[in-house]
Amino acid sequence: MSYSTAASLRSVTLDDVRGAQKMLAGVARVTAMEGSRHLTQLVGAPVHLKCENLQRTGSFKLRGAYVRIAGLLPEERAAGVVAASAGNHAQGVALASSLLGVEATVFMPKGAPLPKVSATREYGAQVRLHGQVVDETLAAAQEYAQRTGAVFIHPFDHPDVIAGQGTVGLEILEQCPEVRTVVVGVGGGGLVAGIAVAVKAVRPDVRVVGVQAEGAAAYPPSLAEGRPLTVGHPVTMADGIKVGRPGEVPFAIVADLVDEVRTVSEDALSTALLLCLERAKLVVEPAGASPVAALLSDPGAFEGPVVAVLSGGNVDPLLMQGVLRHGMAAQGRYLAVRLRLTDRPGALATLLGVLSVVDANVLDVSHVRTDPRLGLTEAEVELHLETKGPEHCAEVERALRDAGYPVIG
Repeated sequence: MSYSTAASLRSVTLDDVRGAQKMLAGVARVTAMEGSRHLTQLVGAPVHLKCENLQRTGSFKLRGAYVRIAGLLPEERAAGVVAASAGNHAQGVALASSLLGVEATVFMPKGAPLPKVSATREYGAQVRLHGQVVDETLAAAQEYAQRTGAVFIHPFDHPDVIAGQGTVGLEILEQCPEVRTVVVGVGGGGLVAGIAVAVKAVRPDVRVVGVQAEGAAAYPPSLAEGRPLTVGHPVTMADGIKVGRPGEVPFAIVADLVDEVRTVSEDALSTALLLCLERAKLVVEPAGASPVAALLSDPGAFEGPVVAVLSGGNVDPLLMQGVLRHGMAAQGRYLAVRLRLTDRPGALATLLGVLSVVDANVLDVSHVRTDPRLGLTEAEVELHLETKGPEHCAEVERALRDAGYPVIG
């Protein structure tokens, strides 16, 4: 089935979103709205976090998947559904199908994180691992749908999905009626489109701002061109918004209702994830932290009260480890240095003594003596250090140079 047909391109209305809200009663949680004192001080106006990372399955995706599958005809339900996803949509489709008694098959990339694969299976879906990237997985799912008659459940490019995601917007208006700006992460555009439909219909004065990762930002050029464009090889740690082309249905809504789509850097994403963990005590995936990254990058650009939608919390532990290290480095709280010293007894202890004086915490030491690039009496040391900020990093590097240890990388 093609999702660029006239039927699928019908507009989504406030009545559609309100109908979806009734359908989701008792299925999707009304997620918490938490204030952030740190972000409030930074922005100079109240900032609230809409915690969809605490939604069932760990993201907002359940909302749209359930509404879409619940709207199928009896014969379509009997044929089953199929989806393609690296994680959040997979889990949303799996749980929604299980709740509705519909057989679900989910195609996932071979490299999908094991916790997401396991969770999708536990929610009741049959998981098939295919391809190395989502595009290959998507093609396999669509081929399966054509071959078996199963209904393909698109992650964002269908009005029912957008109406389901729009229920987040209704909750925002109920929980924070004084809101002036809503900030939402954007991949294919289903979530921001649904929120914009709901919010703008009730409060047209509220500003809706989308956020994309710089390395996967298809919306800014698409909006400038007036039609969806494809960004080749999107690259970002935020896999939840790593989408190379806007959906036809959400694009039309975003172009009409969303006030602005901004981009954020990888450094900003990792810093935002770290802030959510440390300050808000919330586990958020990089895509879910993208609105916070936008606030950190340009705090003066947002009129408050601001609601930042934390869209998901399904982050692989190994990715979390790397992202947190990246975030600490971006804040000047993690420093990796490589240097050479004379290979003699006590040389490493002397080096560590220099670091002790400047209060740098050594996390890891790699000591190499056999590299052919080294002289006969040389050794190379790589140090991973916990530091207290950019000024402390500069102090550590200065102390090493003053002690005769030129940093080489």
